[in-house]
Amino acid sequence: MPPSLGTSTWAPPGAPGSSGAGTTRGSRLRVPGGTVTDGSITFGRFVSLHRAEMGWTQLRLATELNRSEDWMSQVERDVQQVQDVQLLRRMASTLGVEIDRLMALPQPAATKPRPPRRRVSSATLATTSGAEEDDVRRRPFLSLAVAAFVTPAAGQQVAHAEAVSPLSGLEDLLLYGPGRAPAPRREPTLKSVAASLVSSRQEFKAARYDMLAQALPGRLAAADMAGTAEERARNVARFYNIATRLTIKIGDNNLVAVTSDRALTAARLGGDPLITAEAQRMVSSSWRRQGSLARATDIVVVAAEDLLADTSVAEAARLATRGDLYATAAYTAAKSGDRSYAHALIREAADSAAAAGRASGLVDGIQGVALHELSVHYELGDAGRAIELARTIDPSALPTAERQARFFTDVARAFDQWGKHENCYRALLAAEEAAPQEIRRGAVRDLAVGLLRYDRRLPGVRDFAARAGVQGI
Repeated sequence: MPPSLGTSTWAPPGAPGSSGAGTTRGSRLRVPGGTVTDGSITFGRFVSLHRAEMGWTQLRLATELNRSEDWMSQVERDVQQVQDVQLLRRMASTLGVEIDRLMALPQPAATKPRPPRRRVSSATLATTSGAEEDDVRRRPFLSLAVAAFVTPAAGQQVAHAEAVSPLSGLEDLLLYGPGRAPAPRREPTLKSVAASLVSSRQEFKAARYDMLAQALPGRLAAADMAGTAEERARNVARFYNIATRLTIKIGDNNLVAVTSDRALTAARLGGDPLITAEAQRMVSSSWRRQGSLARATDIVVVAAEDLLADTSVAEAARLATRGDLYATAAYTAAKSGDRSYAHALIREAADSAAAAGRASGLVDGIQGVALHELSVHYELGDAGRAIELARTIDPSALPTAERQARFFTDVARAFDQWGKHENCYRALLAAEEAAPQEIRRGAVRDLAVGLLRYDRRLPGVRDFAARAGVQGI
């Protein structure tokens, strides 16, 4: 069983601080078109000039960064801040500059006055769509994290391993229909479909993603063959909700968008409010991964309030699902840098999960909200608060391997943001122990690359990076 944060292994050495890393103010930076001091050029202008020199459009650069063209335009016009460590590193690598150069540049969006925000309550959340991305005010970035992203030595190439996608069967099903799916051994029944749903959920919770990916196409095709039209639609929606979660894990944004749309379409035909709410949560995740953060937040907030008003659903189930929806909204709001809204939403999620727990006697939803709150602190740049919260969670009490691995991965991200690289590495090893397939996620690969750049002396870090899918090390 992975170690607990209560042991000395996880004790963070001191509070977060500032190392002053990066280019000093007043130094001179070379940019396309000449040499200027870093005080005379803004972050957005710097990015725009480098992009133009590369001959790229805003859309192409945005696509490389997994963001929207509108977001990219706002960055270059200095109305959108960029202070997420992973995104800054990706941007620096794409533009061919050092990350400390980017971080030394002023971002005028940080100094723009922000209008007061109304206090959020459950009564007003249904009509609140969240701050737009051009009105974001992020917490100042912890410069201590710069040390994790030293430019590799000359000639070093770090890349992600290319492999045949485990989702190829699901792709064929989506593109060509059920004729490409494996034929069932016997005529599907509602009972056999229900059993395969249980198996799929168990495989996801156990982080056996390859097994699930192989089985899903046939199970989806079978689900569309048994029962009435409404029963078929509900079961197909359930499977597509699982498929969306799987594609998020594997990191295929195209399939995330397609499977979440299929899930919501089928769920509406099936008419089950809980299945529909889960599909809306998956659609929200898709919008978030495409950079449409305000829309992604709005989708789940509205869904949460609609579900709460639906008295056809048992109260405990409504409250539990509402908690999941608000937790997802809180994470998305945190990614947009909207601190007050993110904290208000995670409080609503916790209240709903606690009420569901009192009604049902279960604590699963409360644990799920705690994991989302950990992610919220990380996304807002509050590494210290994230670790403080993590130390109150017993990972061995988390009910599934997937949750344990997700917990340790988020802990690793927080330690990386804090500049505690040895602790980050230990957390990644714990994630691998909990669920080996979880370390092939893009977030883990990015952390492994950062560890290689920071300190190759960490015992076994090269082998770990190779297992995570980092190539050329």
